[in-house]
Amino acid sequence: MISGVYLGDITRRALYRIAQEWDVFGDVASHLDVPFILSTPMMAAMHEDDSPDLREVARILRENLNMPIVPMRARRIVVAVCDIVTRRAARMAAAGIVGILKKIGRDGSDGVATGRTKAKPKRTVIAMEGGLYASYELFREYLKDAVVEILGEELARNVVLRTFEDGSGIGAALLSAAAARSLNQ
Repeated sequence: MISGVYLGDITRRALYRIAQEWDVFGDVASHLDVPFILSTPMMAAMHEDDSPDLREVARILRENLNMPIVPMRARRIVVAVCDIVTRRAARMAAAGIVGILKKIGRDGSDGVATGRTKAKPKRTVIAMEGGLYASYELFREYLKDAVVEILGEELARNVVLRTFEDGSGIGAALLSAAAARSLNQ
């Protein structure tokens, strides 16, 4: 549950729970019980709202969740929840990426961490696709930070995250080319 399909609803669920436990939204929080009413792009827009009065947060809550008046304290809570959900998703995605890299021996260490080699670590490029990574700047930042945190700065320099369009099409073409090559040998 770390993809763009779910992050908005995870945020909505957390906000709904907060609304049930504490009176921060008042009586207008009834729409928070509607599944998927808060999309990830809306969540990202609220999270990235850097206006002093968090007017984008207020606008999204007013127009999409029928919450006409949301106190500043509640808007700050919304941004904090968006931040927590986004950080969690980015850290989980980074853990998966690094886990796969370690499993296939492409985490950039090549024995460097153990001191067993003098070879320069290999560079690995990770092709990232999808609106979450391409459009959500804070998610991208948090993902990169998490990769650095897991691998350490030195090894993380050898892992490059790049946005690619049509990654599944490119992957299919590469697999086809590899299969055709092996058949011709």
